Amino acid sequence: MGTSSGIFLKSFLISLSLFFAVCAGYYFTVAAETDGHYVYLVDDAYIHLAMAKNFALYEVWGVTRYEFSSTSSSPLFTYLLSVLIKFFGNKDLIPLYLNVFAGFGLVYILTLYFSRVFQQASHIVAAVVFTLFFSVVHLQLLSGMEHVVHVFLFALNIFCLSNLKSKTAVAGFYFSLLLMGLVRFESMFYFVILAVVFTGIRKWREALAVLLTGFIPIAFFCYFNEQHTGYFFPNSVVVKGTQISFGSDFFHQLKIIFIDNFLLNISFYKVGFLPILMSLVFIVRDFKNRNFSQVINNNLLLIVLSLLMFCHAMFADLKGFFRYEAYILAGFSMALIPKVKGFFEDFKNYITHEKLISGLILMNIILMIYKIFFAHLMLDNGGKNIYEQQIQSARFLNTYYNRSKVVANDIGAITYYTDIHLLDIAGLGSKETIPFNQNKRKADKHFKQFLTRYTISNTYDIAIVYDQWLEGQIPDNWKKAAVLKITNPVTVAREEVSVYSVNHRNLRSLKENIRKFNWNRNVRVTIVD
Repeated sequence: MGTSSGIFLKSFLISLSLFFAVCAGYYFTVAAETDGHYVYLVDDAYIHLAMAKNFALYEVWGVTRYEFSSTSSSPLFTYLLSVLIKFFGNKDLIPLYLNVFAGFGLVYILTLYFSRVFQQASHIVAAVVFTLFFSVVHLQLLSGMEHVVHVFLFALNIFCLSNLKSKTAVAGFYFSLLLMGLVRFESMFYFVILAVVFTGIRKWREALAVLLTGFIPIAFFCYFNEQHTGYFFPNSVVVKGTQISFGSDFFHQLKIIFIDNFLLNISFYKVGFLPILMSLVFIVRDFKNRNFSQVINNNLLLIVLSLLMFCHAMFADLKGFFRYEAYILAGFSMALIPKVKGFFEDFKNYITHEKLISGLILMNIILMIYKIFFAHLMLDNGGKNIYEQQIQSARFLNTYYNRSKVVANDIGAITYYTDIHLLDIAGLGSKETIPFNQNKRKADKHFKQFLTRYTISNTYDIAIVYDQWLEGQIPDNWKKAAVLKITNPVTVAREEVSVYSVNHRNLRSLKENIRKFNWNRNVRVTIVD
């Protein structure tokens, strides 16, 4: 017992040290590019912060302090941030601290899981480190988003699923299910697929329990959300999610789901194809010696994860630097590594007898290296991009227009660092613009007419937007004051942000304020005459 405990502790400490050494290295790299203060790689992290701040300080569940807005795609993560802000103050590094805590828990669970598979510390460490970097968890941790918490809950769920004979494991399994859906709504795919597979092996009680445990918290939130917005899900899910309606364009919607999102989706082949192919090999092999029920029992996790990846590709999103599918990739690692333990324990002998599987393992390792390189580019430039574009815009608004009415698209930093009134043209922070953004609808003359009427009748002051997002449908009453340009955009949508005067009377003062403001040296400011 003492020996196994020593191996576990050694494996845990080595894995933890390696993982957090990488995270710390990138933390200081980012801070060095952002005047010594760490800046998150995506503006979405500041959306969580803005909502958490407003809920903690003003008891308003919204991206601004003035009205309800269902902007957070992860209600539980945002709520946890608000609790921490309530206790420790409004500090912008709180999401990072929460992610460090979740990362610690994830390494612990993975070490515990793989300690049941391997006997040597080096093999355990290799399995844990591969899982972490195959899922690009270091990138997720430093992004300040909810994905590390999601991966942790998913890994805990799989760990407990592997040992449901224990009462503690059963409790952990259902507890993680209870929380998972409110961290990421894509978890609903997992609940349904797991329940269907349980049904296939006649585990009716477990199937029903999974559905009830997973969906009841979501149902409560959806009811609460619908009362305020008229939509069951958060704005981001409504705007970005794939929807099916039985209208005249039904077959076009099916084409988008099955052809565009799945068969012709390059991201699917980059992310999900190889793990699914490996899973298929093991499942097909099992049919030689087992009946149908035995095959499902023996490969339950592989079947569930493969179907989950298919559903995720068709109905969710595989973009955004591997963050949305990180939990599935961690699950695949946990399911496949025990199947190929010989690769870790006796490499030469394994590749001699298992050429196909060894080839697929090598391809997955190459895929991991590709993702690590991609993550490096994001980490090397992402914080700098957000600092030069979103943070500078927020500083400008805080200085001259802190309580003004502002039209914008990237809304995280500008709402967290200011007290502006907001109209979000992308629909994430304003339910009024959701109908113009659903199903990836592009801006048209109807949206232009709406923006013209709404900004005049509600006396908006300025707009800070990407021109390209409006597809040329910029209201005639908006007068461009300046263009802010950065170089080497990686984590921002466009290199140029345009600043408009919506209220003509402030055009001259707006230009003067832009001239006077102390912009970061890397922002090229062009005043429009």
